[in-house]
Amino acid sequence: MEFFAPTSWAEALETKAARPDAVPIAGGTDVMVELNFDLRRPSALLDLGRIRELKEWDVVGGTVHLGAAVPYARIISDLADRLPALAMAARTVGSPQIRNRATVGGNLGTASPAGDAHPALLATGAVVEAESFRGVRHIPIGGFFTGVKRSALASDELIRAVLIPTAAGPQQFAKVGSRNAMVIAVCSFALALDLDRRTVGTGIGSAGPTPLAARAAERFLTGALDWTNLTVPVSAARRFGELVADAASPIDDVRGTAAYRRHALAVLATRALRWIRTTGAADRDREPVPA
Repeated sequence: MEFFAPTSWAEALETKAARPDAVPIAGGTDVMVELNFDLRRPSALLDLGRIRELKEWDVVGGTVHLGAAVPYARIISDLADRLPALAMAARTVGSPQIRNRATVGGNLGTASPAGDAHPALLATGAVVEAESFRGVRHIPIGGFFTGVKRSALASDELIRAVLIPTAAGPQQFAKVGSRNAMVIAVCSFALALDLDRRTVGTGIGSAGPTPLAARAAERFLTGALDWTNLTVPVSAARRFGELVADAASPIDDVRGTAAYRRHALAVLATRALRWIRTTGAADRDREPVPA
């Protein structure tokens, strides 16, 4: 196995163009596990950890430009106010040691249906910035995942950044696992409201061959939600949960059954909706719960 460790972005692109078979690693928290268990044996590794610009973030015109190698720990400490759903998801990733190494760019590169960052990226309408010697390409997150651990990246492309709109309303993330830490999600869900545009975004993880958005649930909640008071009838909240569960296409595996995943998603979606709502609804048919 060959090992490449470029110190500049230009050198990384040059290496990837010459060796499209080289597997990129940032924190290495996914790839190294596969290597240690002999589940993967690539011919070459391309370590991006020495490229400074990948570890930086900036806000441009209301959008966070998150470098592909910014670790989850910094998302929690630096961006919780701007990207609350992603920061919530980041807090559930592995252990403190893993959060100091693991990155959103690496999560996207692995393209696992269970990736913790993916539901929040879907709910907020993120865009993946990929680059090769041929130029820069912006891939909407909804078209990025093409199958189980497969993505729309070309063989000579690397992820440079993720472009994520800053929160324009309340956001939530919830996850079910066999324990509270160091666990792959049985299923997960993210919800993002845009109070200016009055739109709803959703993201489902670990309940299909790819991360999914619940489009019918989004349309339903857009019409059912009282956007002024952030309240919704109890029956509508339950219906929202049902529509989220209907959008999933889970399987039975060692972590859970398909039926359990659908049930859990309905519960997670209803809870996420409850957590973002404010108190003060007067109608008994509305369920005021602290945000």
